[in-house]
Amino acid sequence: MLNFSEESVDRADGTLLEQRFTADCLALLRALVESTAAKEGLDDDRLGEFVLAVDEIACNAVEHAGGGGHLVLRRLDGALECLITDKGPGFTPELPETAPDLDSTGGRGLWLARLLTDRLTIATGAAGAAVTLLMHLP
Repeated sequence: MLNFSEESVDRADGTLLEQRFTADCLALLRALVESTAAKEGLDDDRLGEFVLAVDEIACNAVEHAGGGGHLVLRRLDGALECLITDKGPGFTPELPETAPDLDSTGGRGLWLARLLTDRLTIATGAAGAAVTLLMHLP
């Protein structure tokens, strides 16, 4: 479901990448986020952590919110911001402070994404959820 004509946007608002996604294209979405973030200067461990965090949130959208979502990756002053939105039923936006129990049925992806990024925010409502990840550039 990726529209390859929209891979690299580079608009005046700092948008670098804008993609709708489904389960079938999560691997390609990861590759696009990784290459775009690397071009913007994110490297080594920080790059891997950012890509993993984005992947966790995108997978949550696929699994819990109707099979897909929308990703917008932007460059802000000294940081990359990734907004992932979906049209699911929403969820309680409380982030666990510690790793969820092994027998827990959920929460690991949000916990991990929060741990790996510099900031994670969640907004939910009747129209779905929006998760924003921020990673400072070196």
